[in-house]
Amino acid sequence: MWNDVAVLFREYMGTGLIVIWYLLCLVWLWLNEKRSYMRVLFLYMPLALLFLYFNPLFAGLVYRVADGEIYYRILWLLPITVAIAYTCVCIYGRMARDGQRRANLFALCAAGILGISGSFIYSSPFFSRAENMYHVPDVVVEICDAINVPGREVRALFPMELLQYVRQYSPMTCMPYGREITVDKWNYYHPLREEMETEVIRLETLVPLTREYICHYVIFRPGQKVRGNPEDYGWQRFGQVDGYVIYRDTQVELAVPELD
Repeated sequence: MWNDVAVLFREYMGTGLIVIWYLLCLVWLWLNEKRSYMRVLFLYMPLALLFLYFNPLFAGLVYRVADGEIYYRILWLLPITVAIAYTCVCIYGRMARDGQRRANLFALCAAGILGISGSFIYSSPFFSRAENMYHVPDVVVEICDAINVPGREVRALFPMELLQYVRQYSPMTCMPYGREITVDKWNYYHPLREEMETEVIRLETLVPLTREYICHYVIFRPGQKVRGNPEDYGWQRFGQVDGYVIYRDTQVELAVPELD
């Protein structure tokens, strides 16, 4: 338990240099900050939070009732960036009273030190250039817009690679399952997912399941192998977006509400 907590803390803090600057700022604030409300914000609250984070009794309780991998989120409450910025501004202000040149030199040095204390975040494989203002793939935006019915929700079955983006863009596009299906360790089973992720989709199996879960639309990924003729099952080809083929199940009612 203790090792897990320590590892999470180390991974959250990255290279560790930011932690050093933060601890130095805490020491400076402890010695120089006199206002009680600022001491509560920058000193007492973070220290109490760290004590709670490294408390094995508290950690054990959280690990029992929640996923242990989210335990690091407690550290989000630490005002690390704010404390460092506030301390640098305070030191700069004091130096400026004695001489602007020294203060400016301190500001440049502080900015340089902070700049080399981390890593370039956009070099991470988990980041990619945004395709639109919604920060989801364009194909998701185009599919959701295409199947949208003004005034009501629709339910669509998406391939796994698009699943996590749909709800970020359209609250009116529902799905038979959500993000929980993408986390393998949760062992969440859904028959629709199992059939959609097979190498060759069998329509004789998929179609009854989509109707059981009231799916108005089904989206196949580009090049998906399908056994059976969709038209024989009452599916109509609705459209195609960037290789993804959209089918509309005509036997699942999709009443359009009357709009005033």
